[in-house]
Amino acid sequence: MDNFIQAHNIRKAYGEHVVLDDVSIDVPRGKIFGLLGPNGAGKTTLIRIINHITMPDEGSVIFDGHPLCTDDMLHIGYLPEERGLYKKMKVGEQAIYLARLKGLTAREARTRLKAWFEKFQIMPWWNKKLEELSKGMQQKVQFVITVLHEPPLLILDEPFSGFDPVNAELLKREILALRDKGHTILFSTHNMASVEEMCDHVALINHSRIVLQGAVDDIRERYKDYTYSVEVAPDAQLDGQIDIVKTEEGPKRKVLIVHKPQDETNASLLSRIAAQTEVYAFSEILPSMNDIFIRAVQNDELH
Repeated sequence: MDNFIQAHNIRKAYGEHVVLDDVSIDVPRGKIFGLLGPNGAGKTTLIRIINHITMPDEGSVIFDGHPLCTDDMLHIGYLPEERGLYKKMKVGEQAIYLARLKGLTAREARTRLKAWFEKFQIMPWWNKKLEELSKGMQQKVQFVITVLHEPPLLILDEPFSGFDPVNAELLKREILALRDKGHTILFSTHNMASVEEMCDHVALINHSRIVLQGAVDDIRERYKDYTYSVEVAPDAQLDGQIDIVKTEEGPKRKVLIVHKPQDETNASLLSRIAAQTEVYAFSEILPSMNDIFIRAVQNDELH
């Protein structure tokens, strides 16, 4: 697989406190990579190392096939969890200033900003000081500034923090559109629903170490517990050979949550149920990323 970012055996400590302990991740090109973990696990430190803000004690970062260097910062858009725009400065003025620091001309910056500001419905605030905007509006401005120079790598640390559901959905669509245009996105969040909707790959850090990593679909398959949802007639009575975990009664249909032996095929299980009642729907239940997150962290705590 073609990886845009690779972190190899990263170690970082502050005094006696080890923040990252032999951490390695591979971020595929043109994908959204979710960096997950409990508070204090080391996610932000790893992001700061990849963004060249701090240096690792050991290990290396490969950026687009070469060792990460200062010049690569022009090709990264970084949205930190702690927003950092100038409160007293006018929105449009500082957006142009920050865009020029990333290599755009004033004309290019103004043209692109106007398009983004109109899309995000913040054009009326162009000449307002940042402190006059709501928190959500300020975050929209910072997101626009982050992506304006169209960097191949975007690093988004808790991008939905403080957004209402409508604006969170707007931001989500734009992030997915950027991925579809070929941008690689490193995305840190505590919102597991967003992970399922957006991320192609994830890594979970706990106590400074990687405890889980891979494609989201592969991870959900790995953690499945062989349970299925079966919609049957409301008066259905199945024999004791079917392992029913839960029953949800309904006026027209009954939903059974059943467990399948690992050595049995889906066709065989369905055939056994269909021999006893009408089956209206049959589907496998895969664990949510929220459930996997909790299970992986709890398992790590036990070892």
